[in-house]
Amino acid sequence: MKKVTSKDVAALAGVSVSAVSRAYRADAPLSDDKRRRVFAAAAKLGYVSRVDHILSSQSSNTIAMVVGDMRNPFYPTAVDEAARLLSERGLRLILHAVPTGEDVDLVMRQVLDYRTEGVILASSRMGSKLAVKCRQNRIPAVLLNRVQSDSHMKAVCCDNYGGARMIADRFLRSDRRRIAFIGGQRDTSTHLERMRGFTDHLATNDVRPTVELDGGYSYRQAHAAAQMLLAERPLPEAVFCANDIMAIALLDAARMQGIRVPEDIAVAGFDDIPMASWDAYRLTTVRQPLRRMLNLAVDILTDPSSDPAEGDIRILPGELKQRASA
Repeated sequence: MKKVTSKDVAALAGVSVSAVSRAYRADAPLSDDKRRRVFAAAAKLGYVSRVDHILSSQSSNTIAMVVGDMRNPFYPTAVDEAARLLSERGLRLILHAVPTGEDVDLVMRQVLDYRTEGVILASSRMGSKLAVKCRQNRIPAVLLNRVQSDSHMKAVCCDNYGGARMIADRFLRSDRRRIAFIGGQRDTSTHLERMRGFTDHLATNDVRPTVELDGGYSYRQAHAAAQMLLAERPLPEAVFCANDIMAIALLDAARMQGIRVPEDIAVAGFDDIPMASWDAYRLTTVRQPLRRMLNLAVDILTDPSSDPAEGDIRILPGELKQRASA
């Protein structure tokens, strides 16, 4: 059988031979569209690049981390903490960042080609496709900060339901009854559990959110939602945002309109990103036990008795950080 070459891949993908070479180097300039076409053509033809040969011969002792939502400060913080923790444990980190708006397919080939102890999948928005592929290839994989309705999945996350109940209780104890909610993405487990915990606890006191808006877990979308919310009359007495970056967007919008926090409106978030403690925000929020979550994820990945095909869900309690915003 004729050996498949880069020329064959280039012809099928409709790119130059040099573009094929650049596709396998993360630091090389190449459009995302061309990179996807190259990888699709390589997979169809069974092409093995020089980079693939190098990767397959590398030693293990590494953990891969696939991260999306890099505009959400929670995930860069998670990467930084993972790098520190793995170094302390004598392991190396290989980072695969999925660009905003792109599918995990963009990095799937690289993830599967590296010889690693396992993969941490960190994104509230990422689907389960890569986790399933890892399982099919007998590569241990753990979801971080989310769960999937799949009995074979391994995941480590904060108690989103319980954390949101603590926020609701905080509002109720301060005698606030006109309460709003700004959520993330409706099809994600973090959004669903935080919304459910919040509304369930309010319901025990015969309170329900007066306004519910979508913030998309992003600053820009949440800022637009905040402007609509702050136009409400009467103004809500308290707002729970399903993550900190959305709460920060609300605080910025309130400041621009001269609305006082917490006198006119109380604001709380979830995650406890570094910005939450800044003097400009002093945000009341739920701290995720990030280091413990990462440690547990690495324990699962490096456990020789763990079967990649067996499910394992670990949920750790969060901590309410009471600051000036609520």
